[in-house]
Amino acid sequence: MIRRLLLTSAILALAGCGAPDPVEPETTPEPTPPPAAASTVAHLTPEGWGPLRIGMSRAEVVAAVGEDANPGAVGGPDPDRCDEFRATGAPQAMLLMIEGGRLSRISLTGPSEVKTDRGYGVGGPGEGIRAAYGAEARSEPHKYESAPAGYITVWSRGGGAGYVQNPDARGLVFEVGQDGAVKAIRAGGPSIQYVEGCA
Repeated sequence: MIRRLLLTSAILALAGCGAPDPVEPETTPEPTPPPAAASTVAHLTPEGWGPLRIGMSRAEVVAAVGEDANPGAVGGPDPDRCDEFRATGAPQAMLLMIEGGRLSRISLTGPSEVKTDRGYGVGGPGEGIRAAYGAEARSEPHKYESAPAGYITVWSRGGGAGYVQNPDARGLVFEVGQDGAVKAIRAGGPSIQYVEGCA
């Protein structure tokens, strides 16, 4: 009997020493979800968008968002004076205007995730823009379409009544169509007042 007890104890002792600790199954941590798309898209402001700042050289623009996606298209009658193009690394509906070798304007010409800092984008309602920007917002009739189409201009600095020529001025122009929706938004210096590209 004692022999049986000793044998059982020895077996149990050996089993306890040699047995590996129980292993818990490995768990893979849940991946962190990517941030919402809206939070990764920079706002369009009178000063620029994302890595682009009004007044940057063309070389700085190209370093930030790439070359002209369609170099065969002519952006202006005299590209050395004024050129407008879509950069390879910019949102699809974004056009960049270079005047005298410097970024003078950023335009949104179609639906885009990019919005202004107050939430307005192309395709959205034009109603409420004047109220959102307050006394700084100025309305003008559209050059080619009848009301309610028009332009709403907001200067954040250096603007004023009439045609602004101050190179340090910065602002936004919202082009609103006859359906009341925003057709285009232009941000930057005095060139935001141009109705037809470089003119």
